[in-house]
Amino acid sequence: MHFLDQAKIFIKSGDGGPGAVSFRREKYIEYGGPDGGNGGKGGDVVFEAVAGLNTLIDFRYTQHFKARRGTPGAGRDRTGAGGDDLVIEVPVGTQILADDDERTLLADLTRAGERVVFLRGGDGGRGNASYKSSTNRAPRQHGPGWPGEEMWVWLRLKLLADAGLVGLPNAGKSTFINAVTNAQAKVGAYAFTTTRPQLGVVSHKGREFVIADIPGLIEGAADGAGIGDRFLGHIERCRVLLHLVDANDENVATSYRIVRDELEAYGAGLTDKPVIVALNKVDTLDDELIAALSAELAEESGKPVMALSGASGAGVEAVLDKLLEAIDHPEPGSDEREDAGGDWSPI
Repeated sequence: MHFLDQAKIFIKSGDGGPGAVSFRREKYIEYGGPDGGNGGKGGDVVFEAVAGLNTLIDFRYTQHFKARRGTPGAGRDRTGAGGDDLVIEVPVGTQILADDDERTLLADLTRAGERVVFLRGGDGGRGNASYKSSTNRAPRQHGPGWPGEEMWVWLRLKLLADAGLVGLPNAGKSTFINAVTNAQAKVGAYAFTTTRPQLGVVSHKGREFVIADIPGLIEGAADGAGIGDRFLGHIERCRVLLHLVDANDENVATSYRIVRDELEAYGAGLTDKPVIVALNKVDTLDDELIAALSAELAEESGKPVMALSGASGAGVEAVLDKLLEAIDHPEPGSDEREDAGGDWSPI
């Protein structure tokens, strides 16, 4: 299945049905009077977040969504049937943005089963029976029904995960996520083997949490270099970041700083999130060199550095322990979901 994290669609709620013009035609009733019923209400446009979806690819092939209109009223004061609501299923984590600026947030669906009535259907038109008065005994006017609402919107998917992986290309992020989950991310000896975000479920010490791997960042990603920073939105909701630095880089401090600068340029509070710094691919180095590189990286980051190897599994358990601790006990103000109440989890 192809991954698509943004799509532009047209939505329209249903028009209201027209009211009826009708008069009673019954035997022995000389002046039956008007009995035209009102038209039915048009269908609403409803967005619903459903579990099991993690892409907006369906909206690439279908961009127009229109709810059913209400049916016309009928004689004998019969109101027309309302149009069926149009329910658009989207992945959990989908944001609905205004078309004009692609920034104004109109709705944010963060929980499975969450529904929002986005566009309300038009009301049905009045039948001629509703126009009857003491001075207008045989009205022939009726309402045509109110039109529904319509607009273009952008859908943007921000995957929900507990932890997010960041680092330069070839920092070993895909190898790490393959080692701790069944994500089966592509691994290669060249940059940008990861071209779309990957999600995996980690099972560790009787617990489960979701980890997200995004394509690697390079210097100038905020300005569009490499794959750019468009996928950083998928870690905005993460509780903790795992920053992997390749121990084979020429300067590990510089590698760390490049990614941090790009996170800062992106904004959205990514640099305020708890971060675990890890020196990856240490299976090819001796203890003395590992200690020297870890000290250099710790001085640059101001944080303790963990050594690991996703390929050999060395140090992976300790890193998972640290991630689990950060997920269970987030720093105050670091998690935007703290006020929502309950123990949030994307699984």
